[in-house]
Amino acid sequence: MLETFHNLYLGFAVALAPSVLLYAFVGCLIGTVVGVLPGVGPLAGISLLLPATFGLDATRAIVMLAGIYYGAMYGGSTTSILMRIPGEAASVMTCIDGYAMARRGRAGPALAVAAVGSYLAGTVSIVALMFLAPPLASFALRFGPPEYFALLLLGLLVLAYMSSGSMVRSLAMAALGLLLGMVGIDQMTGYFRFAYGVVELGDGIGVVPVAVGLFGISEILATAGQARPPEVLKPRLRELLPSRREWRESFGAIWRGTGLGFLIGIIPGSAHVISSFVSYAVERRLSRTPEAFGKGAVAGVAGPESANNAATSGAFVPMLALGVPSGPIPAVMLAAMMVHGVTPGPLLINQQPALFWGFIASMYVGNVVLLILNLPLVGLFVNLLRVPYPLLYPGIIVFCVLGVYAVNSSVVDVWIMVAMGLLGYVLRKLDFEPAPIVLGLILAPMIEMSLRQSLAMSDGHYAVFLTRPIAATLLAVGLVLVLLSLRPLVTRTLDWRTRLAMVEKGEEL
Repeated sequence: MLETFHNLYLGFAVALAPSVLLYAFVGCLIGTVVGVLPGVGPLAGISLLLPATFGLDATRAIVMLAGIYYGAMYGGSTTSILMRIPGEAASVMTCIDGYAMARRGRAGPALAVAAVGSYLAGTVSIVALMFLAPPLASFALRFGPPEYFALLLLGLLVLAYMSSGSMVRSLAMAALGLLLGMVGIDQMTGYFRFAYGVVELGDGIGVVPVAVGLFGISEILATAGQARPPEVLKPRLRELLPSRREWRESFGAIWRGTGLGFLIGIIPGSAHVISSFVSYAVERRLSRTPEAFGKGAVAGVAGPESANNAATSGAFVPMLALGVPSGPIPAVMLAAMMVHGVTPGPLLINQQPALFWGFIASMYVGNVVLLILNLPLVGLFVNLLRVPYPLLYPGIIVFCVLGVYAVNSSVVDVWIMVAMGLLGYVLRKLDFEPAPIVLGLILAPMIEMSLRQSLAMSDGHYAVFLTRPIAATLLAVGLVLVLLSLRPLVTRTLDWRTRLAMVEKGEEL
């Protein structure tokens, strides 16, 4: 315990340095703007601004990118409540009751509850991260290639199982991402594969062009053709204070959302969207007046907003302690850390304690900054939504092209971004979730390397995964998820056979 507080003191010494504090503020500000702007989102925002951190040292770069990450989680609630347009995917559930509250003249309290809930959830989950990450890192030292392969495979299965659509569809998207991750030079043999003579693909297909294309360009293509956005409701500062009843109804939802969000964020492969959906479902189930949900229930705003911000901190636990991203956004953060020469994993806390604890302390500071930004300056951020679509979307596309080109100064990356944008647009029209593609692309080299190392250890015997307890347990959990996903199919098959038997016997259905 004393060692933890000593390390936290070291972290605050780093985080409160003027230069780090400045970049934390800049990250939070940019993240809030990214969250407010429809069609951008935290994934595209981090991907676009990753090149801007290349000249910084690792600490300031990671602090700034993390500020963009949880700043976007805060900012997404603004458009959800005032315009019924989710600034990012995790704010989808906030739209339902947040906009209904705004239509009843309670936009201010909805924004205040969302901001306070996000602040409390972020702070509590950072405390949990602080105490949970070091012991998890110690446990992770027992991991070898078989355990890492089983963990990464479980991450993909959890993502597919918890996604809102079909598990088969999610796994298909993850498989596409894994195939894209195979492009480039083989790490073990040095063989140049699947590049078709394109020299720029030697290092593989970049995460940034794929992420910007799937989540930036495709969003613009999907929304640019829509009619003008609904009227923007602009609350005054004095109207932000919720009533005593609204505070009372939101109190329990905030704490439940915090717990759910943090736990779901930890699970490798889960998504922030899932945490907000689960929180909303729980609040509706526990409410004495479930019929109020969808018509302006304050718990329907407090729960999901707290959940998705708690999941932000929870997602850093496996990323920092295990080196395993828990979703597309932590995957891009993982790539950013590697670009700056930082290797996340069990040894990070011992080898670079100033970076790790400075990062933790900067999240405390960032939560305070975001609370200050999101309430008094809400009117300023709302004005960004008044920019006409014909000016807003071309501007975003220009930033996308410049950001992707700046990473490697490669026109090939720009074409990859365009192709991924078109692919993302088609996938959205077909109701496929593109997020697993990014996760598969990031995890492909790790899965391949850990699998081949495991087989090299065992002279090609796959039994190595069953003879090691941790790996066998993780694979068993994955098998259970697959069987659970098959249950509806089995149920439908049995129902169909029962109906067929009744028809053969001449009975009425």
